[in-house]
This record gives sequence, structure tokens and C-alpha cells, in this order.
Amino acid sequence: MALTNYTELQASIADWLVRDDATTVIPDFIRMAEAEFNRGLDHWRQEASTTLTVSTQTTALPADFLGVKTLANGADRMELISRADLQQRREDDDTGGNPTHYCILGGVLEVYPTPDESTSMVLIYRAEVPELATTNWLMDQSPDLYLYGSLVHAFAWAKDAEAAMMHKAKADECLRMINQESKRGQMSGSGLRIPIRKF
Repeated sequence: MALTNYTELQASIADWLVRDDATTVIPDFIRMAEAEFNRGLDHWRQEASTTLTVSTQTTALPADFLGVKTLANGADRMELISRADLQQRREDDDTGGNPTHYCILGGVLEVYPTPDESTSMVLIYRAEVPELATTNWLMDQSPDLYLYGSLVHAFAWAKDAEAAMMHKAKADECLRMINQESKRGQMSGSGLRIPIRKF
């Protein structure tokens, strides 16, 4: 059976389960697998960029935000600090100005100092894998991860712990290899420098 899209994935999960009473819950298995992918996947294809208009102390982050790669205020890169450190700075001096530091709290970007005028910041971030509706980049690249990850939850639902554990090991290995491949891809153009000793 082909495994190229959401419909084919559902059919394949049903075939592996060899049951006809799982149709309504198979979409749940896929969504739970995607939640795990977002926790463990770190691939260059997840990198996204957006421009934030920051005019107050806090600013909403993109709905698919998972983590900051870089945040720049004009030509200057913002510095990530802890929420406690940011709060202490605000207590010491709450004068408005051009933001230089930030923290992430509850899905919100908080900057310091509070902007004294609206400013545009470029956020490069790690984004969630797009929810599978027909297909997405992860399904195109790694249908095996989607299948194994979904089968973990399918066999847990079927109360087959041994099969669930076997597919969990396969999904984990797929995830490890995908992350490793991404790192290799990002470093492949950097080249190696060989130090030359002077005599």
C-alpha cells in the first residue's frame, strides 16, 4: 500500500491493527504522534521567520511557535534572559527605551526595556510541524515516522503493550536519524579548516 498522504496513513494504520472498530479513533493516534514529533523533532525545515511589531511590554507569538532561534531588533540581536532577571531589571529601572533583552513566558514575548515607540523585530523560530490534513513536509520525507509514531498509540489503545513498545523503538530511531540528517545538512557546506603550524 502507498503511504503518501493522510488518507493512506489512516488506511495503513487500520491494516496494521487488523481491526475494523478503530476508524473513528485513528485520527487521534495521528494527532498524538504529531504532538510527540513536535517535542522531539529538531529539523531545519521547521525554521520559520516572522516580523513582530513590538509596541508594549508583551507581544503575542505565532500560533505554531515552539522556540526562539534568534530575535533581532534592527541590526542588534536581542539577548535572552530569565524571567526573574528581566523582572529584576524592571524593578531596578522601568524607564522605557529601545528593547535589548527578552524572555518567553506562557507563549508570550516579553521585552526589556518597554519600548518607548513601536519597533519591528525579526523572529526566527522553531515551528510546529503543520498538522497533517493531506500531506506536509514530514509526511513527504518520512512516512515511516508517521506510521510508527501513530502505531504506538494504536497498539496502546488495542492493549498490545509489546507491539506498542516495538513501534515506539522504531519511531524513536526514525526521529533520531531525521535529527541527525538535519544536522549533517546544515553543516555540509561549512567545510573543514585544517590549522597550519608555522615553523
